[in-house]
Amino acid sequence: MKNTTTDWQQLATAIKRWAETLGFQQAGITDIDLSAYTPKFLNWLNQHFHGEMNYMSSHGSKRFRPSELIPGTLRVISVRMNYLPDNTDCLAILENPEKAYISRYALGRDYHKLMRKRLQSLANKIRETIGPTQYRVFTDSAPVLEKPLAEKAGLGWIGKHTNLLNRDAGSWFFLGEIYTDLPLPIDAPVTNHCGTCQACITICPTQAIVAPYQLDARRCISYLTIELKGSIPIEFRPLIGNRIYGCDDCQLVCPWNKFAKFTNEKEFHPKHQLDSADLLTVFAWSEEEFLRYTEGSAIRRIGYIRWLRNIAVALGNAPKNPAILRALQEKQCYPNEIVREHVVWAIERQLTSRHPREGGDPSG
Repeated sequence: MKNTTTDWQQLATAIKRWAETLGFQQAGITDIDLSAYTPKFLNWLNQHFHGEMNYMSSHGSKRFRPSELIPGTLRVISVRMNYLPDNTDCLAILENPEKAYISRYALGRDYHKLMRKRLQSLANKIRETIGPTQYRVFTDSAPVLEKPLAEKAGLGWIGKHTNLLNRDAGSWFFLGEIYTDLPLPIDAPVTNHCGTCQACITICPTQAIVAPYQLDARRCISYLTIELKGSIPIEFRPLIGNRIYGCDDCQLVCPWNKFAKFTNEKEFHPKHQLDSADLLTVFAWSEEEFLRYTEGSAIRRIGYIRWLRNIAVALGNAPKNPAILRALQEKQCYPNEIVREHVVWAIERQLTSRHPREGGDPSG
């Protein structure tokens, strides 16, 4: 049982200080009332905008009722951590169709492990101070509406691209949570500052932002290259360009990201030169090399087959090049139907004489 004489405001202040000491850039506290977000979330599911991400609908109401997921939960401590590495020229890679563009969040160590460990350290510090308490830490690892919770906790507002935005830090950060039974004072949310800006909607190569604050994941390049397990719809392949894992276009054009801060976490810095790799180089990796070079990385979750599938599409989108054509032809009999299908498509693209690049221009 918690000490009834506890100064909860003092503890909340201490929690935020400890969070910053552990490497989080900000922490906020909110209650568990997500009723204002529930209708929009259910409507998103009803429109099947989640595609094959069945985990978004497989937990009943636990996602928007935290106390059903963890009984006894009264508050959520929400934190954010910057991940954008310095010296990674996103536009230069996107503008070079023979380079592989990988979403900046995935260039270094898998954030799940690092943030979960830090959150556990924060929870341990709270427990050492307050005594036995019920809690659970999360980092994109359970049915949690992390962006609504972060918005309620004052960490920012959900932008038109559906990412969380912060006036002082943009959107290049990860989120994590601690569900707790402590009756901590809650923080006030901030106001929305997207205004009339439509930059993220305009830039999206596949027009996945179907309306302000509405994302059809089935059209999103991050979904197509990471979550989708089968064939990428043909109509989207030319629009993917050289993006082989995720997409950052909506963040690259967001005016608020001029205030983004580079990460101080060395673990998030690019490994194996994945921030500027050639498509032909990563396409030539064996499965053993793929596993070695992506060890400890979020990239590994897509597996080798989807890795080859994605790169084949990017090679098909590259300007006509004999070296690319040879590399594709060497894999046209690859012992996997998905890979073969995308390789054959890419070969046909290489054999045509076009090739103005299709899709959005992140430079605006």
